[in-house]
Amino acid sequence: MKKIFNKSFITNLIAVAIIATGYLCPLQPALMKSIGFFALSGAITNWLAVHMLFEKVPLLYGSGVIPNRFDEFKSSIKALMMEQFFTAEHVEQFVEKEEQQGGKVLNIEPLLNAVDYDRIYDGLVTSIMESSFGGMLQMMGGEEALTPLKEPFTEKMRATLTDMVESDRFKEALQQGLDARKIGEDIVTKIETVIDKRLNELTPQMVKEIVQAIIRQHLGWLVVWGGVFGGVMGALFNFA
Repeated sequence: MKKIFNKSFITNLIAVAIIATGYLCPLQPALMKSIGFFALSGAITNWLAVHMLFEKVPLLYGSGVIPNRFDEFKSSIKALMMEQFFTAEHVEQFVEKEEQQGGKVLNIEPLLNAVDYDRIYDGLVTSIMESSFGGMLQMMGGEEALTPLKEPFTEKMRATLTDMVESDRFKEALQQGLDARKIGEDIVTKIETVIDKRLNELTPQMVKEIVQAIIRQHLGWLVVWGGVFGGVMGALFNFA
């Protein structure tokens, strides 16, 4: 509240100086007093109104509205986030756009790197040894006879899978299998869970500080303009 205090202090100080001038200066004393008192009352009234937004004032009903209604503020924050930013439609559009821009969502490369090609080769060897060719291979050295084929087989399998997943036909089939709406709903649900968890951690003091940080930059001007308009009203009252 430092900025608000500074603006309030300066505005009130000017109003008090105008009042003092009305008592000390013989030139238009009634006018100066009227302007000073009206400006001071306007500035103090607006300062009190700003103060009452954030702090509870004894005997003043409605003061401390922000901390007192922090549950409503939390609900409003959630509604703003979920209804304006993280709607299922917005997330669905984002997912579909990412899919159309070249597979940012459909990135298959990590899956290819995770394939255990040695296990595939071992499975192939086992199948061959259990087939009718197994007896023939036993006479030619058994499984060791196939060892020179392991590296070429692995490289060929990797290249084949890569070509397959990079083909337009595979990508089209994969995109058709992905439900953007379902993905969007899942993402929204997770986001909502995170927001709920964070909001449940908020206290009235934290909500007050959040709102204060958003609008405090402009609240000090309420005090300034209260003093200005109060002074103008005082001048008009003097001439009435």
